[in-house]
Amino acid sequence: MKEKDHAQTALIIGGCRGIGRAIALRLAKDGFNIAATCRKKGVDSEAVEKEVSALGRQCRILELDVCDREGTRRLLADVFGQNAPDAVIYNSGIARDNLFVFMENAEWDNVLDTNLKGFYNAVQPLVFGMLAKRRGRIVVVSSASGQTGQAGQVNYSASKAGLIGAVKALAREVGRKGILVNAVAPGVIETEMTRDLPKEQVLPLIPLHRVGQAEEVAGAVSFLCGPDSSYIHGQVLAVNGGLVI
Repeated sequence: MKEKDHAQTALIIGGCRGIGRAIALRLAKDGFNIAATCRKKGVDSEAVEKEVSALGRQCRILELDVCDREGTRRLLADVFGQNAPDAVIYNSGIARDNLFVFMENAEWDNVLDTNLKGFYNAVQPLVFGMLAKRRGRIVVVSSASGQTGQAGQVNYSASKAGLIGAVKALAREVGRKGILVNAVAPGVIETEMTRDLPKEQVLPLIPLHRVGQAEEVAGAVSFLCGPDSSYIHGQVLAVNGGLVI
C-alpha cells in the first residue's frame, strides 16, 4: 500500500463496522493511511472508505476471511509485500452464545476459528516485516469476557482469553525488536452485537451505569498506536466502565 505524505499505515482487520469502523476513523484522524478488511464489500465498507478519504487519508478496503489461512496470507502478501503496516489492529470477532452443555460443534468451531485462529492467520505473516523494520504496533481487541468469563459464552470467553495470552507471549518475543504488542478489553459497547442485550439487567453491573461507545474503544487503540504509549507493552487496557475491576 503506497503511503501519502510519508504517513504511517494502519491495517484494521475487521475494520468496516462497529468498533472497527470507529478505530479506522480515529486512526485516520491521527494521520494514518488506512487499510480495513471485511468479509464482503458493501454499504458499510463504502461508507468507511468515503469517511476516511474525507479526512484526507488514503483508504483501501480488503475483502478478507480470516478463517481462510492461505487466502488471507496471499492477499496480505499481495497488498503489503515485505513492507508491513506500521500498526496492525486485530478486531475480527463473532459471538455464537449458548450454554456449554447445549453448544454445538459449529458454534464452538466458528467462534474459535474467527476470533483466535484468525489472529494467527492474519497477524503472524505481518510480524516478519515489522521485525525487519524494527518497529510497529500490534493491538488486539479482546473482551471483558476474556478476563472474567461469562455464562453462555464459553466459546467466546475462551477465544478472547486466548487472545490475551497470545498478546502477552508475543510481547515477550518481539519487544526487543521495537514492536509493541497490547490488547484492549471492551466491556458492553453499543454495537450491533450488543444491541439486543437487556439493558435493565446489564446496567446495574456497570458502575458508570451506561454502555460504552465504539469511539471510546477507538480512543484506547489510538493511544496504544501513538507516541505516548511507547513504554506500554504486553498489557490489557480495559474499556468497560468498571464492569471488571
